[in-house]
Amino acid sequence: MFYHDSKLQYPVKVETPNPMFAKFLQQAIGGVEGEMRVALQYLFQAWGARGPAKYRDMLLETACEELGHIEMLATAVALNLEGAPTAMVEEAAKDPTVAAVLGGMNPRHVLSTTLAAMPMDSQGVPFDASHVYATGNIAADMLANVTAESTGRMLAVKLHNYTDDPGMKDMLKYMIARDTMHQNQWLAAYEEVGGAKAHPIPNTFPQSEENQSVNYTFYGTKRDQSRPTQGAWTQGESVDGKGTFKSEWLEPMGQELGLPPAQPWQGVQEAQVGK
Repeated sequence: MFYHDSKLQYPVKVETPNPMFAKFLQQAIGGVEGEMRVALQYLFQAWGARGPAKYRDMLLETACEELGHIEMLATAVALNLEGAPTAMVEEAAKDPTVAAVLGGMNPRHVLSTTLAAMPMDSQGVPFDASHVYATGNIAADMLANVTAESTGRMLAVKLHNYTDDPGMKDMLKYMIARDTMHQNQWLAAYEEVGGAKAHPIPNTFPQSEENQSVNYTFYGTKRDQSRPTQGAWTQGESVDGKGTFKSEWLEPMGQELGLPPAQPWQGVQEAQVGK
């Protein structure tokens, strides 16, 4: 069950409407780095959560917060469109030069809505949930959430640096701060369920059954067969503390590639059919 408040989570003000910036803000709504993605990701992680209830409840609370961020951004899009496009659209029908200027904004903000936000990215691609990750594994989900918040914070910083509007900068500084909290929040939960020492994910599969000769080996695949790229991943104790890193050149260990001949009923050419 969800509740709604008529007030925004944080003030949203625009001093100088900017239709181009409205288009940019759409990425923060329906883009792969956007708020629709994280809100749905946290909701589905919560709805499928098994184990301690506190992780489910934490996810639900943060998902609700993210829904509030969508509301803020949708308001920001509408305010940036307010009063700006109509006269330009009328002139664009007469003057190709004006039409070229108008090209910087998203025409669907005029054609498909009454100057309002839509569930799409900055290119007008509808949100499709292809980047919503909810595995049911707490550690895996927390790592996915850190990645989502990291890319979201990168986007918010870029938007902040792009605009000169004081109200938009203030709103984005709030959202950047919340991304800071959420990154730390998910990392804290990740550490609480074992962190790197609880790797590999899932840790319910007995590592004794793995191929022990390759489970901590970094493979080099350079064509000149030079030394594999060296780093913390090629020497010393593994991050999970359960093995020792090493590096080797990757040699083919499987059989020669090839499939059996086709059968006539598969609609192939005679040359493909086995004798």
